[in-house]
Amino acid sequence: MMLMKSLDRLEETLDQETAALMARDLSNLEEFNRRKSQCLLEISRMVRTTDVHALDQKATERLQELQAKIELNQDMLQRHMQAVQEVASIISNAIQKAESDSTYSVYMNKTGFGA
Repeated sequence: MMLMKSLDRLEETLDQETAALMARDLSNLEEFNRRKSQCLLEISRMVRTTDVHALDQKATERLQELQAKIELNQDMLQRHMQAVQEVASIISNAIQKAESDSTYSVYMNKTGFGA
C-alpha cells in the first residue's frame, strides 16, 4: 500500500531527526524539514482519496505509533527552540549593557544613589 510506504519514509525521517536533536547535531535540520514536508504532502494527497474509516487495525496502530513519534519529535524541536530563545535573550541583554553609555549610573554611583 502506498500510504504505508509514505508513513515508513516519514517515520524514518522523524527517527533520524529526533536522534540528531538528541545528539545536538543540528547540521541537517533543513534536509529533515524538506523530507518531512514532502512526506506530509504525499500523505495528505493519499488521505483525500482513501476512506480513512476503512483502514484495518494494523494501519490504525501504525498511525498511533507515528503520532507518538511526531509528539516526541515536536517536543525535542520545542526544547531546542526554547534554548535558542534563552541564548538570544542573554546575548541581547549583554549587547544592551555594552551599548549603554552609563550616564545615569555613573552619576548615581558618585552621589551614592546607586548603592
